[in-house]
Formats: sequence, structure tokens, C-alpha cells
Amino acid sequence: MRLLANENIPLADVLALREVGFDMVSITERSPGIRDEAVMQIAHVERRIIVTFDRDYGELVFRRRLPVPAGVLYLRFLPASPLEIAEYVARLIASGIKLEGKFTTGDREQVRQRPLPEEKG
Repeated sequence: MRLLANENIPLADVLALREVGFDMVSITERSPGIRDEAVMQIAHVERRIIVTFDRDYGELVFRRRLPVPAGVLYLRFLPASPLEIAEYVARLIASGIKLEGKFTTGDREQVRQRPLPEEKG
């Protein structure tokens, strides 16, 4: 599974996920300060799932209909510990949930999913 950590995902979590074998690219390392539209384009071209705390991605995907990434994992909680994000993402993926082709919203109590729009074409 190919993941793309938005700039609001701490580098410690990115490194922890890489350490356990995830193919994880970080906007903080690659292109800090780029716009969300550029993040979407990278995720689309590289077929990566965006991991983010930024709710604007729903707007970009469903209203503005930008080229879709492989998926979006929108996290809706404030981390209680430095590596909670990495632990949450690893646990979610280990549960068998399918993130590809979905806009997934995750908080501590539940996970909701909505299919991504079909590619224009």
C-alpha cells in the first residue's frame, strides 16, 4: 500500500510507518509548503493514498473533482501521543479495511467510507 503523508502528519509518524514496512512518502520531506492541489496531483500520478488531518480534501475530491488519488484517509482526532497516528494507521490497515478507491474518515469511535468519484475520461 502506497501512502502519502500530508504536511500536517508529523515526520515521527511517517518514519514509524516506514519502519514497519509501509511505502510512505512525506510532503514535509519532499515538497514542504505546496498547495493541496499539488498534493492531490502527486497522489494521483503515483497512485498513493493521502493521509491527512485537512478536511479540505473532501472539497477537492467531491466538489472540485480534481484528479483522484488512490484514496484519502482523513483523520478527525487530535493525537494524544507522539506516535498515535502511526499506530492508528497501522491498526486500521491491519483490520483489513480497504482504503483504495475510498474517502475514509477515521476518528477514535468509528470509520466511515465513501467511494471516490470515477475518473473522467
